[in-house]
Amino acid sequence: MILRPTLAFAFAHPAHFIALGFGAGLAPFAPGTFGTLPAFPDLVAAGPEGHSPVQMLALIVALFAAGVWACEITGRHLGIADHGAMVWDEVVAFLLVLALLPAGTGWMVAAFLLFRFFDIVKPPPIRDCERRMKGGFGVMFDDILAALYTLLVIALAKRFLV
Repeated sequence: MILRPTLAFAFAHPAHFIALGFGAGLAPFAPGTFGTLPAFPDLVAAGPEGHSPVQMLALIVALFAAGVWACEITGRHLGIADHGAMVWDEVVAFLLVLALLPAGTGWMVAAFLLFRFFDIVKPPPIRDCERRMKGGFGVMFDDILAALYTLLVIALAKRFLV
């Protein structure tokens, strides 16, 4: 069991590099929070303005599938199925949030805070899914639920508060 992966571990296998969020998961504290941050440049690189919603969804599905593979392998190599340093789940889930978010810095900040809240607190059924679903899919799926909670709160705020 590896308690704290190193940069050498991150580069030892392509799955490690992906699962560790290109190194963001190596942060000495709050790796999940740091792991959410790569979604911002990923969204810019993907250029949502130039892609249709279907293309963005296809990209997110592909990144999710890559995450299932990467987290399965990396979790096995770390000896902990959902190691805290594995943050690709946060990257992909928050990329989904950003792709569907209303424009504006305020919405981004609110979404970031909400997503981190739901990912940490894991309200029902997120915690139940996390406990029941194993392997790379389980690692990735609970964060998608946190993203959906975030999007629901943002949609309600936009509808009733703005």
